[in-house]
Amino acid sequence: MYERKEHGTRRHHAWPTMAASLCLLLSAACMPRETERQPRLTLFIGIDVSGSFQNTGHFDDALRFTAHYIYAHMNELGGLDEPNVLFVGSIGGERPGQPKSFHPIHDFKGRSVDEITDDLRGWFRSDDAFTDFNPFFERVAAVVKQRNLMLKPISIVVISDGVPDITASGANGGDDRYKKIDLDQLEYLSRNVTVRLLYANPQVAMHWEQDIPRRRVRMWTVDGAVMEGWRNQIVPGASLENQEALWIWIAENVDFRVRRRLL
Repeated sequence: MYERKEHGTRRHHAWPTMAASLCLLLSAACMPRETERQPRLTLFIGIDVSGSFQNTGHFDDALRFTAHYIYAHMNELGGLDEPNVLFVGSIGGERPGQPKSFHPIHDFKGRSVDEITDDLRGWFRSDDAFTDFNPFFERVAAVVKQRNLMLKPISIVVISDGVPDITASGANGGDDRYKKIDLDQLEYLSRNVTVRLLYANPQVAMHWEQDIPRRRVRMWTVDGAVMEGWRNQIVPGASLENQEALWIWIAENVDFRVRRRLL
């Protein structure tokens, strides 16, 4: 009798244990996995097709770098942020204020660095276009609002010598040209909006940092001499997945996390 009672008691207490284990398994199955987190970065890239940028000698190198940059972000190489959305468009046109279309992220999915480079060369042929930055920034703002991207960090990469066209800006050729670059439409798109100017010379970079009116928009510049160093990070014969030095260089020099300046 005693043994039967003990056996029955053990079976009686086993049910709550099994139920608790089942609840834990169900809860774990319902919890989102860390690997399924959604990308947050909104990335825009503008490529200057003006003759002035071509004359700097950086144009072809810039397209090749941009292809590596896009590929690395798309594949999260070296821990670089995967973009939630990506748009690539041109800066410059046959006339001031001319809007441009953007190539979306779908145009780059599954493409190799060489294929992206060829695409960029085909889409963005350098010519004698005006260097007018304002239509590009206006188009960025419009896309962000249309697609309701305001709550995500926004990085706007400008591949350019950074010099506004005299005719396009309506200035007299002095330093006041930079004051006519309008970032107002970017100010309240998100809590974190960063404009990154790549391939300008140090003097032009200083004008972008000091002379362009802004309040909330963060500014980061990397001059052409520094940008040329990206090729030195490539290890010959190594796969792109193993080019850690290059991805670290990009993270520390191009994607540097800029603090918002105090007003």
